[in-house]
Amino acid sequence: MPLQIILNLIIALMWMFLSESYNFPSFLTGFIIGAILLFLLRRFIPDAFYLYRVWKVIKLIILFSKELLLSNIEIVKWVYKPGRDYNPGIFALPTDLKSNWEITMLTSLISLTPGTLSVAISDNNDVLYIHAMDIGDKEEAIRAIKDTFEKAIKEVTR
Repeated sequence: MPLQIILNLIIALMWMFLSESYNFPSFLTGFIIGAILLFLLRRFIPDAFYLYRVWKVIKLIILFSKELLLSNIEIVKWVYKPGRDYNPGIFALPTDLKSNWEITMLTSLISLTPGTLSVAISDNNDVLYIHAMDIGDKEEAIRAIKDTFEKAIKEVTR
């Protein structure tokens, strides 16, 4: 992937120098042409096309933004609700993530989302302990995190 980024930047700079216009639109045109060339020649480059991963990172950012907005709305509903009948608790989330970077990303996304907080990680990095403001069904909470954040992190890193 780093090789593809460097090649794309070199193609963009060469385009800019060959067209003799040293401005951003010329660079952007060269960058797009370089990306198209790398896409067409992707079978000769050992890694997957790097813009796929960029798209997956953008999808992860959009997913986090959506979850952040929805959880903020839910927190506001709880705060202004006359009777406080939510059920706080800690649950164990078994995870398939292996690298420290993936686990750190998951715990950060969980902790940054209002209403949840990563409390601890098991010694073998297989289980995360998460505090939630309202746990209706633990299995549903586990499935929701696995289907959203964990799945998106796997797409980005693997």
